[in-house]
Parts: sequence; C-alpha cells; structure tokens
Amino acid sequence: MKLSTFQQSLIAFIGFIIGMLVCRFLYAGNLDFIFLLWNLFLAWIPYKLSLGFSTNNESQQWRQWVLLGCWLLFFPNALYITTDLIHLNLKLSVPLWYDLILIFTAAITGLMMAFASLFHVETFLKTQFTKNVTNIIVFTCLFLGSFGVFLGRFLRVNSWDVLTNPISLYKAIAIQFLYPVIHFRTWAITILLTCFFSLLYFAIKKSTNSIIHPGS
Repeated sequence: MKLSTFQQSLIAFIGFIIGMLVCRFLYAGNLDFIFLLWNLFLAWIPYKLSLGFSTNNESQQWRQWVLLGCWLLFFPNALYITTDLIHLNLKLSVPLWYDLILIFTAAITGLMMAFASLFHVETFLKTQFTKNVTNIIVFTCLFLGSFGVFLGRFLRVNSWDVLTNPISLYKAIAIQFLYPVIHFRTWAITILLTCFFSLLYFAIKKSTNSIIHPGS
C-alpha cells in the first residue's frame, strides 16, 4: 500500500528519533528515554483510529460514533508527549541540548499525529453538523484532550484505566469537577493547554489552507 506524504514524514520523524535514541545509548550506556517510543505508539493509536472515519457510509453511522468515542479516549495520548519536556535533567551524562532536541522532536511527532487525527474527525463532523457546531465540538475535544493530559501527567492515570481501573478513574475525575476551587491547578493547567493546542491547531489549519489557496 502506498504511503501518503504525511505518513512518509511520520516515518522520517520516528526514524530520526530512533537514531537519536541509539546514539544516546551508545554514548551514555542507558535507556533513560526509551519510553518515548511507547508514548509515540500510544500517540499513533488515535491517528490510526481516525483513518477509519467515513463520510460516505450512512448505513453504519453508529460505528462511526463508536469509533469517535474510542478515538476520544486515546486522543490525549497524542498530546501528552509535549509534557515529556519535564524529564529534562541537567545531571544526566548526556548534554542537555541533545535531550532537548530528542524530546522536542518526539513532542512534534505526537502533535502531528494528534492534529492529523483531529482533522479527520473534523472532516467527519462536518458531514453531520454545521461549521459552527463542528468548531465547538473540535474545541471541546481539545479541552477534553488537555484534561486527559493533566490526568496522565499529574494523577498518573491512562486510557487503559477505563477498563482496568474504572472506579478509581471516575472517582478521580469526579473530584476535579465537584471541587473546582480546591483543584484550581487542575483547571489552570487544563485551560492553558487547551488554549495552546487550540491556537496551534487552528493556526496550522488556517496557514496550510492559505498556502494551498493563496488569497483565500
């Protein structure tokens, strides 16, 4: 099967990351940042799911909505990698600038898959709703994705907890909503991430459209 230009770019980015990890291992003799590959795999899941959306198959709409629910469950994983910059450490034997490039490249790759998958979702939603309603849903997805990033980074929960540890997960989420003042940091981080991801997504989409259709 022929790969799209975007998929070829993804392979190039991932290959570059793997090359940097190999060089890092040869230099430092440890696998400190090998977790980036797992995080990239988790980021790939929502992208892969988004490829299943169809705008023409009206006879199986319920499958599209089930797919949307599954996609939303894993979507935060693609945004999550941006927070891996927290792992930068001056005390490591590898130069800081090297690890910065490594993690930053992984974060960009994760965002590429996140925004590509969101674009596929948006394309599907446009067949179901008006443009304004679609934009609201897309923004809501970014908000929920940002909240999911908070849950993963600070409360250490993940998408699999929906099946493996649902009671603890739902309890942790409920507490954040029931006591928003006490958990001010939760919403401060979530709102900041939502603004960042939204500005980036819509700016990239608008810029891409301007490049393809100058003067529009």
